[in-house]
Amino acid sequence: MSDPSAQTGTWQVLSGSWLKLIAIITMLIDHLAHHILRYDDAFMQVLFTIGDKAMTPYFLLRLIGRLSFPIFAFLIVEGFQHTHDRRKYGRNLLVCALLSELPWNLVHTGTWHYWGQNVVFTLFLGFLGLCAMERYAADKRRMALWLIGLLAVSIVLRADYGCIGYGFILMLYVLRRNRIVQAVVGTSLISGIQWMGGVAFIPINMYNHQRGFIKGNVSKYLFYAFYPLHLLLIYLYLRYLY
Repeated sequence: MSDPSAQTGTWQVLSGSWLKLIAIITMLIDHLAHHILRYDDAFMQVLFTIGDKAMTPYFLLRLIGRLSFPIFAFLIVEGFQHTHDRRKYGRNLLVCALLSELPWNLVHTGTWHYWGQNVVFTLFLGFLGLCAMERYAADKRRMALWLIGLLAVSIVLRADYGCIGYGFILMLYVLRRNRIVQAVVGTSLISGIQWMGGVAFIPINMYNHQRGFIKGNVSKYLFYAFYPLHLLLIYLYLRYLY
């Protein structure tokens, strides 16, 4: 029986590479707005209001940024299912998380210390949760212990998106065979902290299950390197040029 999640329609025109590009661009927009543009009065001017909510360029850019995490989470699920070497995949995530921690701390506090950890730790814990779900599929008790343990780690680490982000990744995997239910449940879950994140299911459901143009080790590692590098550049701009 074919996997319903792998069937494509005429509207499914985005490869995995395009999803990665959308996630990176929306993340960059969000971080530029949060760390730099918020200090520019032009971006804090009210354009219009919806109810009692003032819509400023800053706020609208932050809304665009909400698309990034759900797409990154979806790509973790896809990577888990299709990678040829899960040990290497997990190692790459952990190394990226560790290398990103100093730039993450610097951009938030200007020091080596910050109370929360970067989002790649959340993605890594989600990946470990998927590994546990598969390995202990026949042993529900051990699976539950692993998943609860990883959930506890996500709470203790206080990584970006935290336990909701961790649970979001697991939900994407569990509901991967029914994209409609996945989108509905996912939108409800992510809306608890980032309501605009539900819009991310539009490009997610346009995914055509193709790798796309990001191929080879150089392109792959540049994708990993972008996260810590862009944080470091934002910090250097704020520290020396702003």
